[in-house]
Amino acid sequence: METPLSPLEFARRARKLYPEREAVVDGEVRYTYAQFLDRCDRWSSALLALGVQIGDRVATIAPNTHGHLEAFYAVPQIGAVLVPINYRLIPDDFAYLINHSGAKVVCAHADYLDAVDSIRAQLPNVEHYVALEGTKAGWIDYETALAAATPNFTRPWLDENDLLTINYTSGTTSKPKGVMITHRNAWTNSVGTLVHRHITPADRYLWTLPMFHANGWTFVWTITAAGGVHVCQRKVDPVSVYEQINREHITLLCAAPTVLIGIANGPEALRKTLRRQVEVITAGAPPASATIERIEGELGWTLTQAYGLTETAPFISFCEPRPEHAALSVAERAKIKARQGVELITSGELRVVDEQDNDVAADGTAQGEVIARGNSVMRGYYNDPEATAKAMKDGWFRSGDVAVVHPDGYIEIRDRIKDVIISGGENISSIEVEAALLRHPAVLEVAVVGVPHEKWGESPAAFIVLQPGQTADDAELRAFARGHMAHFKVPSAFHIVTELPKTATGKIQKFVLRGKRSAISTQ
Repeated sequence: METPLSPLEFARRARKLYPEREAVVDGEVRYTYAQFLDRCDRWSSALLALGVQIGDRVATIAPNTHGHLEAFYAVPQIGAVLVPINYRLIPDDFAYLINHSGAKVVCAHADYLDAVDSIRAQLPNVEHYVALEGTKAGWIDYETALAAATPNFTRPWLDENDLLTINYTSGTTSKPKGVMITHRNAWTNSVGTLVHRHITPADRYLWTLPMFHANGWTFVWTITAAGGVHVCQRKVDPVSVYEQINREHITLLCAAPTVLIGIANGPEALRKTLRRQVEVITAGAPPASATIERIEGELGWTLTQAYGLTETAPFISFCEPRPEHAALSVAERAKIKARQGVELITSGELRVVDEQDNDVAADGTAQGEVIARGNSVMRGYYNDPEATAKAMKDGWFRSGDVAVVHPDGYIEIRDRIKDVIISGGENISSIEVEAALLRHPAVLEVAVVGVPHEKWGESPAAFIVLQPGQTADDAELRAFARGHMAHFKVPSAFHIVTELPKTATGKIQKFVLRGKRSAISTQ
């Protein structure tokens, strides 16, 4: 009598309750739930016809489009595993992720067809290439395939612990890891979100958050669960966001702090015309209190911060508002909203512990590592048992984030144990950036750390020791970096130094570079 816990159950319910309600808006394209889910079923049939079987991986490289959204239903409901890839990466990155995941089919938006074609020789296991939009020789046309397919297919029995997606994230190593998210993981996150933020069929959700990013924080399924409307935003800039908010009567959006900064600081004349009563959920990095004050004080919106990682599907805490917070001033409330909050009802247990795994005092001062266990924690890293064992020690997932616990039980992130840099909500491996810069013939040594950035929240900064007798300026190093890595990973600052601070064993002291740059010997 049990029904497996899967976000696909939300689609079954939406089809039954909301068939004629608007489900998806993508420019001029508008689909009801009946039409949207019919398209998902047709794509499932088409994938089966291409030979996709239970457990096979299907990769997508696309912005926030209706075709991308459809993949989050069509692929898993035939028992296959979706691999949403960060479209901001470079072709070599695409090749690594496609090969590592073992993807059998690659689906790409028109903007990325040439990039994928340039690496086809490196993809021996890919059997089919599908153009979600645009046409090109050697690519299956998505709309043609849907039109030729039937919405009827045999649905396999799915276990809630089956893989739903593999989401790649970069940690402190140069190679990203594939986070294995199960149907149960995603269901838990979606239901937990619905508990802490009551979404209804009246809600109209603007896709300002990339769908590839931890499955759009599972909002690809959460909005459907509530019978709300998915409004696709393909490119995010303040003016187009303002236009969508007013035209489509948006009530809810998710955004990393960098997007919030852009929205909060868009053209003043247009800001004054924005509809109020919009709710915003932010995560990925702590937003500045000043940004929160502008969002709530000037725009009249309500902002809530969530916290988690790709490995936790992703939310494990929500900065839940309490009645007593309403009496505070905007500035005082912003300080609380800048915290990461309390554990979700459905996610499991969240603790902040010292080096002996004892809970730190809830005094807002004692620091420890955030650890978690429960329904939202990943199965592990795909094809990487060593990294899995390291991250999931003694039955707890180790986040690598340092936090304090306030007397009211709300946690607040203070630092990171790892050297990962979070810029605009995206993880950047400092080691990966260092490795790329070391390819420059004039570079002898390099250390990359995250430093505060007005727009992105945090940005990589490179400290470089040059080869004897060599020269290189900012412009040259930046141009070189842009040719060897995704643009969002390129350092915003390059500091030429005579030496890097090191321990007696030769290890670079990155904490010195982060906080005491005045002590660095520069040329």
